[in-house]
Amino acid sequence: MVGTWTMLDGRGAVRVAGPDARDFLQRVITQDVELVGPARAAWGALLTPQGKFLHEFFLVEHDGALLLDGEAARCADLAQRLSRYRLRAQVEVSPEPAFAVAAAWGDGAAAALGLPAGRGAASPFAGGIAFNDPRCEGLGTRVLAPRGGLHTAMAAAGLTGGDHAGWDSLRLANAVPDGSRDLEIDKSVLLEANFDLLDGIDWAKGCYIGQEVTARTRYRGLLKRRLIGVAIDGPVPAPGTPVTLDGREIGEMRSAAGRRGLALLRLDALVGTAGSSLCAGEARLLADALPMAARES
Repeated sequence: MVGTWTMLDGRGAVRVAGPDARDFLQRVITQDVELVGPARAAWGALLTPQGKFLHEFFLVEHDGALLLDGEAARCADLAQRLSRYRLRAQVEVSPEPAFAVAAAWGDGAAAALGLPAGRGAASPFAGGIAFNDPRCEGLGTRVLAPRGGLHTAMAAAGLTGGDHAGWDSLRLANAVPDGSRDLEIDKSVLLEANFDLLDGIDWAKGCYIGQEVTARTRYRGLLKRRLIGVAIDGPVPAPGTPVTLDGREIGEMRSAAGRRGLALLRLDALVGTAGSSLCAGEARLLADALPMAARES
């Protein structure tokens, strides 16, 4: 089987165009926009001046503009917030409702879409662009293209239709956050959601909105919590359900499905507890091992 694909109806597009588009985004978002081109996509975020999460999105270049693959229900808000920083820049920011987002995964999916190996590799497809997920190799590929011909193009590539639950299971298996399902708007900091481990922040690009707080959190070791993948034994806990260890609350659940989920957990509470059983509602949880960067936070 070449691979499986599904529409990501919860995602949409924002178009940033004009002669100053790149310079404009470069001084606003967490990612180095100069890395983005016809053959490469990237992932980044927009923060408050206090370094709190507002939006996450993928960046691709298409037809002389930059397209942002973000949460569909919040595309208008993303466009509006970006527009506040235009000042005198020659740039236009607007939702792009004609474009839709799809995901494909499994052996051969990238090749079926004309993509070489490597995170973030991009190539034209179906009047839009296909790209390997820049966050994690295990997440397969994405397509941002005009809505009208997307189903036909994916079928012509030999991909088998799947459902969003299959994609969500893959995401959770790789412990990758999903926008405001896993981050609290105007409250979360990016390092809590592992943006530093998933290449969502460029530490060398220079200033962006919220940069000072984000860098200080990293270099001073101020991070106290991280999103950690958990295996679930029992009923799936709702987001916000407290997570306890030996009766002590050490965090809370975020998104989950089936036997996998994400939990925002205190790092100090997890030290020396490898293999320990946590509780969330009526379920027992087994936390994944902390990545090395998390152990050093």
